[in-house]
Amino acid sequence: MHLVDGTYELFRHFYAVPRSQDGAGLEVGAVRGVLASMLGLLRDGATHIGVATDHVIESFRNEMWGDYKRGDDIDPELLGQFEPLERALEAMGIVVWPMRKYEADDALASAAAGLTSDSSVRRVFICTPDKDLAQCVVDDRVVQLDRRARTVRGVAGVLEKFGVLPGSIPDYLALVGDSADGYPGVRGWGAKSTSTLLRQYVYLEAIPRQAEAWKVQVRGAQKLAATLAESWDDVLLFRDLATLRTDAIVVSAEALRWEGPTDGFAALADDLRSPRLAEQAAKLAAAR
Repeated sequence: MHLVDGTYELFRHFYAVPRSQDGAGLEVGAVRGVLASMLGLLRDGATHIGVATDHVIESFRNEMWGDYKRGDDIDPELLGQFEPLERALEAMGIVVWPMRKYEADDALASAAAGLTSDSSVRRVFICTPDKDLAQCVVDDRVVQLDRRARTVRGVAGVLEKFGVLPGSIPDYLALVGDSADGYPGVRGWGAKSTSTLLRQYVYLEAIPRQAEAWKVQVRGAQKLAATLAESWDDVLLFRDLATLRTDAIVVSAEALRWEGPTDGFAALADDLRSPRLAEQAAKLAAAR
């Protein structure tokens, strides 16, 4: 199973590929890039694919934290390609989850959680390097795939990258903050001190309030304990923001099987001024 972060893919291709207009003069370079990328994934052997997108940039988290990420600073030419991408992927025959109340990451987390309950699913690849999704890693059955770097991150990889196990990722992000998502974390808490304590205590609530009770040595322990106590309500909120929801969508393994492009994909590819996309999709479908 390949679960793809469509928002990440769209951003990546927007800044990596040349600009290109469709028949109506609208910018679609990133859309073409993502479609070509999905064909590459299929060419490499993927059989079941689902793509999640942030159809609406703001989510329920904006109601929880006023400074949570918004779409105000997104290039309009990039923002305008979300809906065309969703339509194009559907025409290509790929399942798409355009998220409105939830975020694309929540859809990926929900799909991963649901698919692991299916004994016929051998492995789930979550295709994104996004640190939020590291919390979804389960042994070597649910892993992160960074297609750009050609690396796979399982539990050992999460531990190597962040210094904590997947289940501690929301607590880790709550303490160190996430500038991309707009919450600051706790003053003074860096990656090293955070990972050291969470390796020992796993969750926020298990960290003793008094530094003298800590079983590990951390530089500036007294100050860290004090700032954590002062920021306790905020840090719990930040963890809630960082915790991906697993009830955003319901998905079955068979629904993700790629059966080939729809009849309308050739016309859509022509409108994108990239008829080769349709030719390649048809060739891949015929070979299955």
